[in-house]
Amino acid sequence: MNIDNSIKAKILAEALPNIQHYSGKIIVVKYGGNAMINEELKEAVMHDLVLLTTVGIKVVLVHGGGPEINKTLDKMGIESKFEDGLRVTDKETVDVVKMVLAGKVNKDLVSQLGNLGGNAIGLSGMDGKMLRCTPLDSTHGFVGEISEVNMDIVEDILDKDFIPVISTIGFDEKGNTYNINADTVAAAVAGALKAQALISMTDTVGLCENKDDPETLIHKVYISDTPALIARGIISGGMIPKIDSMTMALREGCQKAFIIDGRVPHSILMELLTDEGMGTMFRI
Repeated sequence: MNIDNSIKAKILAEALPNIQHYSGKIIVVKYGGNAMINEELKEAVMHDLVLLTTVGIKVVLVHGGGPEINKTLDKMGIESKFEDGLRVTDKETVDVVKMVLAGKVNKDLVSQLGNLGGNAIGLSGMDGKMLRCTPLDSTHGFVGEISEVNMDIVEDILDKDFIPVISTIGFDEKGNTYNINADTVAAAVAGALKAQALISMTDTVGLCENKDDPETLIHKVYISDTPALIARGIISGGMIPKIDSMTMALREGCQKAFIIDGRVPHSILMELLTDEGMGTMFRI
């Protein structure tokens, strides 16, 4: 056996206890950032998800699609506007969001998973009355705050060994469509499913003592410590709502949550199936 194969065999042997730990359990992956627009990274993510399902782990994929929405709006001559990091979504814009997320992006991901040997079904938060919403506020238009979560359809799909691929749009009782933040959806889904893990793919290595120095990565954080980390400025800006969402998921019953670097190929496997991991883990 050559050295390369020896290394591969060692990696697989070390992965076995982690595979056994997660087998039969649910993990929710929030998919976004560079991993969604770089074709090489996208293929690596889809490979990871198919591999995880092959070894008996139940995977739920939650995706946004901001760059694709921006591109489509631009082609249609509709200006993209943002307030506090969220897209201002009027009636015309929310129709585009629904078309792009539930139509193009969702079905592209389902197709790619299928081409790699996985079984996936595309859903939106409107399907099976999954994500009922109210308006977040008067500023953002049809941006939704989740008021009710129904996981019946997702649980049925998982029981049949399919990967639910969920686009981040919801509904209200008047038939309106809402655009929802992807971190918020992933957290709501992970909490409602009592998932073993929520994995948020980002364009950072994780939470660092010094955000400009990856060597200062913090490997484990208890959510009781997050107020102090915010006060020290270690958690700041766009990381605050992301960690707020993870805190919600943990308090609703998700066992642990991770922020990992989606710019690294196979980062999901490295986090879940190696002892060292690669990002920041959050626990109660």
